[in-house]
Amino acid sequence: MDYLSKKEEETLSLGAKIAKTVIGGEIFALTGDLGTGKTTFVKGFARSLGIEKQITSPTFNIIKVYPVQFKNIKRLVHVDAYRLNSPEDLISIGLEELFSDSTNIAIIEWPEHIWGAIEKRAQIITFTFIDENTRKITFSTKWN
Repeated sequence: MDYLSKKEEETLSLGAKIAKTVIGGEIFALTGDLGTGKTTFVKGFARSLGIEKQITSPTFNIIKVYPVQFKNIKRLVHVDAYRLNSPEDLISIGLEELFSDSTNIAIIEWPEHIWGAIEKRAQIITFTFIDENTRKITFSTKWN
């Protein structure tokens, strides 16, 4: 399924819409070039879950965990896997445990770095730059 976003507010809104459908335990793998809207999507997603903290990409921290009180969900786990080198890195920093908890939702930016550890469980969301204002956002269950 494809969506076209012509402004930041549309990407925020799409993130919020998807968040309202979660039940717990989902893993969303966000892929795309820098500036295509991945973190903007996460901001809308988090806002819809009631998170009021400012959402930024956890580039240097690798992981940020936000408490949530939405349905039976307790945490939003936001990961920037850019600096990870392999799926084994997940285990060494404790991410696999967070991903396995059905009261968590995980959103991973740059998932291709750890793809082997999440490929069977992740919903892939691909962000593609169309022009200065337009992004194509594609939802799939298979890595292209």
